[in-house]
Amino acid sequence: MDSLVEWLLFLVVFLSISISSSSAGRIGIPRGAAVLKKHHLPLKRAFSGDLHTYFYTQTLDHFNYKPESYATFQQRYVINYKYWGGGAVSAPIFVCLGAEQALETDLQTIGFLDDNDARFNALIVYIEHRYYGKSVPFGSREEAFRNAYRMGYLNSAQALADYAEIIADIKNNLQASHSPVIVIGASYGGMLASWFRLKYPHLALGALASSAPVLYFDNITPSDAFYSIITKSFRETSESCYQTIRRSWSVIDSYASQPWGLSVLSSKFRTCYPLNSASELKKELESIYVVASQFNQPAYLVNRVCAAIDETQTDDILFKIFAAVVAFNGNNRCYINPPNPESQTVTGWKWQTCSEMVMPIGVGENTMFQPNPFDLNTFINDCIRTYGVAPRPHWITSYYGGNDFNFILQKFGSNIIFSNGLRDPFSAGGVLEHISKSIRAVTTTYGSHCLDLFPKSDNDPEWLTKQRNIELRIIKGWLVTYYADLKAFQKG
Repeated sequence: MDSLVEWLLFLVVFLSISISSSSAGRIGIPRGAAVLKKHHLPLKRAFSGDLHTYFYTQTLDHFNYKPESYATFQQRYVINYKYWGGGAVSAPIFVCLGAEQALETDLQTIGFLDDNDARFNALIVYIEHRYYGKSVPFGSREEAFRNAYRMGYLNSAQALADYAEIIADIKNNLQASHSPVIVIGASYGGMLASWFRLKYPHLALGALASSAPVLYFDNITPSDAFYSIITKSFRETSESCYQTIRRSWSVIDSYASQPWGLSVLSSKFRTCYPLNSASELKKELESIYVVASQFNQPAYLVNRVCAAIDETQTDDILFKIFAAVVAFNGNNRCYINPPNPESQTVTGWKWQTCSEMVMPIGVGENTMFQPNPFDLNTFINDCIRTYGVAPRPHWITSYYGGNDFNFILQKFGSNIIFSNGLRDPFSAGGVLEHISKSIRAVTTTYGSHCLDLFPKSDNDPEWLTKQRNIELRIIKGWLVTYYADLKAFQKG
């Protein structure tokens, strides 16, 4: 599979299986894998010879002392020593905290570390999240995901404890006890980075949390904010495009209500298999619009979709919509519902969504989508039917905070950058204002999801370069202060 396609599959996973519209009787929107094709987005070169792979013997359960908690598994991490100044001079360590995908994805898509390691003489570390990639307990993916008893060890708190053990072990092995650590993460990984700084300040000097919707829990953020941002993005791009999409849902429903309707829709959209319902088609179309908005830059995906709709000369609304499908995906034999075996990422994140990562995202009345409000009771029942386990919708805010976030973090938090592009619908749940002198919000009006962490390119717009430079200046400031404090401490 094309590496860019794999990367896009990873990126869309977070949004597409964590956006819950329980009133529709589903745990999450399908991933929309069929709509992902090449969008000329930046990737790093093939894995370099500077990367060294290791496996750490990790504890299965960090928070119990029952005999079964002491079981172990092999957790993968990668180090790049190329520009590191060494432990003798306490040179910094930049750590990318893995999220819900294999480590290879971060190695290709998170360019921020490699683009700046020489500048800081930094050691670069990428750690894979438990249950993903090759860091799977119980010997195999099949055994790890066999039932809720085994999946119960897949959660954010266990993941943070994993990272803490590995970081401490690396520092010990490299005799780098005073080397400051900066943790970096994207999306869910960004949430982990910010939470790691709060939970393990003795191990991380600071955190860069890119596109981290830490406030999209427990109704802190309006439920419909996600889809409102998508709608705004499309409407600002083209009023006629927005209106066409908005009208298309009822047209699809009208066709589907006829005895022959699904067959006609299957033909109009050149589906890979006959449609079983109108919702099957609508979910895939929704995924296209969500992905286009969330990852609009740098390929201007919303513009591409709207240009296809607006430039198709016909009164047939569905023909216009199909033109958008083709523009987004490229020329394929078929669309909408190709064979798509469930990946490790989807399997794992569905569990995380049904246990602790309950983001109450729904569709309100004033968007270009059909209303579909979030209903917590239906969501809970869906999860119980799937796993036999009820979600804990308030656990994230209980364990990490969220309510009165700004007020609380002013008192005890420090050294976190929350970066967001305001065209990213997940920015609705992000930290968009400075909290203190050292907890900073760095936003861009036209930015999209995790764009600041992508590999830099000669074609980057000025505002993106400026965003990254602001982040680098803040990190440099943390390091300057740290080294001054360290020097004073060592002098006694």
